Amino acid sequence: MGAVPRKKLTRARKGRRIASYRLSPMYPALCPRCRAAKRPHVVCPQCGFYRGRQVIEQTV
Repeated sequence: MGAVPRKKLTRARKGRRIASYRLSPMYPALCPRCRAAKRPHVVCPQCGFYRGRQVIEQTV
């Protein structure tokens, strides 16, 4: 047998708990080198630079 809840969970309490599972919006940053939109604290997918250094070799 499994555990049994002690009290009924109200719709309001359940809704407040589920509300924290929503997706957070993305706020893209501009790459200072190529001005492309990228995620913050991530290597730029266009030029391959991160914090002034080339991290990924780009193929043409």
